[in-house]
Parts: sequence; structure tokens; C-alpha cells
Amino acid sequence: MSARSRRPRTKPGTGGPSRPPAALTGTPGVGKSTVARLLRPRWPSVEVAVLARASRTARRLGRDLVVDLPRLRRVALRLPELREKELLVGHLAHLLPVREAIVLRCHPVELLRRLARARRGTAAERRANAECEALDLVLAEAVAAGLTVYEVDTTGRRPRAVAAEVARRLRAPGPSRFGRVDWLADRSVTEHLLDAPG
Repeated sequence: MSARSRRPRTKPGTGGPSRPPAALTGTPGVGKSTVARLLRPRWPSVEVAVLARASRTARRLGRDLVVDLPRLRRVALRLPELREKELLVGHLAHLLPVREAIVLRCHPVELLRRLARARRGTAAERRANAECEALDLVLAEAVAAGLTVYEVDTTGRRPRAVAAEVARRLRAPGPSRFGRVDWLADRSVTEHLLDAPG
């Protein structure tokens, strides 16, 4: 019998031993925090940044928060901030101790528009995020980590519809489901990103 199968499971909010959360992850701007807010209180969540600050495994570098992932990985499940949480939210969540990864995706051109509309980062940072999305970076990391991975395309969808799909997955976990998204097969992505100057 594996250690995983021996771990007691409880429903959210019932107290007692807890299992590792699921990661709600994806490139910055795909809607992770918005979806997590819509899933509360049925599916309580915590942001990776909150854990990193609470465990003192992060430091400020300009406007960015740099997380010491190896240290945070070692202590994460012992942190009271993670207790009884069903979701760990953030673009690094899949690199921490989690039971599966729910990866939100967004068409890179729409992602650029979202980031610009929200005035998140510089133009160069927004472009770098869109390129990471085009190249499936977060998805590839989650798969390489050996996690069960569930991919959700948020392009053109209302946050409540995305949250409803994530909730269905949390209620009825299953095998991995990913690979339907292929941004580089879309000519508009290569034209907008890969052929753009600078």
C-alpha cells in the first residue's frame, strides 16, 4: 500500500487530516485568481505568494517576488495557511506538493490584450508571458512533474463558466486530459508573437 493511499481524506471544512491541494495554475493573466475567488467558499484556496511570504521563502526583487521553490516545497504542507485548502493558486503551484494540476490556458493574442488592459507588467514582460503560453510552458512543466493534468481553455469564456468546469473536475477527478490546445498551429500566434520585432 502506497503512502498516498494511506493518507486520510476529508471534505473541505470538516477538520482533521488534510490531503495535498490541487494546483490551479497557468501563465500569468489566464484567470487563476478570478476563478479561485468564484470557487470559494466551497473550494477554499490559497495563493503561492501567500505561502511564500508566510514561510519566509520569498524576497522582493524590484516589483517581483522571487520564491525559493526548493525551500517552499519542503515546508509547504506543514504551513497552517495551506491547511484544509483544496486549491493552491499561482503560476508556480504545479511545482509544489499537489495532488493534480488544473492548467488554465488562453490564446496568446487574447492573453496579451488581457494583460495590457489590466496594465500588468511592461510590454516586454507581457510579450514574454504570451510567448510562454504559446509554447505550453506551464503545461509542459506540470506533465514533466508527473502530475495528473487537466487543461481548461479560458479563451473567450466568462470566468463563471471556467469556474464551473474547474468545480466539476474537483468534484469528480479523473485521468489526465490535455493536448487539445495547440497555439502554434494558429497562424495568428506566430505572426503576432514569433515574427514580431524585438
